[in-house]
Amino acid sequence: MIVPLLLFGLGFTPQQAVGTSLAVVFLNAFSGSIAYMIQGRVLYRMGMAFAVATIPGALLGATLVQHLGSRWFTLLFALFLLALSGLLLRGQTFRRRAHRHPTPEELNSLRSPIMRLGMLLSFLVGVISSLFGIGGGIVHVPFLIVILGLSVHSATATSHFVLAITSLVGTLVFLRNGQVVLSVAAAMGVGVLLGAQAGARLSIRMRSEPIRRMLAFAVLVFRSRPHHPARDRLSGWRGRNGYAKSSMKA
Repeated sequence: MIVPLLLFGLGFTPQQAVGTSLAVVFLNAFSGSIAYMIQGRVLYRMGMAFAVATIPGALLGATLVQHLGSRWFTLLFALFLLALSGLLLRGQTFRRRAHRHPTPEELNSLRSPIMRLGMLLSFLVGVISSLFGIGGGIVHVPFLIVILGLSVHSATATSHFVLAITSLVGTLVFLRNGQVVLSVAAAMGVGVLLGAQAGARLSIRMRSEPIRRMLAFAVLVFRSRPHHPARDRLSGWRGRNGYAKSSMKA
């Protein structure tokens, strides 16, 4: 999770942490999408419909976070991580409760109730992504698998495609406000560009259950330790670079 590191480890403001994290998320999603597109696993019609729905949500989320101070942002982010860890741990339960999967005709029609539900969910994913500086795949992928009946591979690939567009919109908003620390985003971006390519290839061979449980555990760790110990050790470095003190445009 990049936001806790930037917020508690490097002393970024919430807006800087979210903006910089979104830039890294975009690089990751863009790189992963290219790999999935080459593999032919992206469902473009569905992906474009959901991506269009995320754009107003991303703009709304980027606007809402401008009005949050560090205390409120930390509280909301902690509650979100707690809910996220519960979703991850109960993933199999949700899957067992799934009802019938929609027909191909329903999936190909933007007027069908299930696709309208997907677009509404995509709007909410856009809000969450730009509000907390994270990827929305953790919400999108279970919906695509459980409700729409997509394979894990198609759901992951299509979600990456949607996320690339969502995170780009959010990043541009924060970039315009001067809330993206480009040096940090570039440094982290090198790693995620390589990691996204490796992850797209490994996802074909790896089982999802162990990864899901490890991610849930990691989320709980971040939730239970809101004050990162590296914060004090890096205080001098923060002062020299002046990230937290940089001015933000209105």
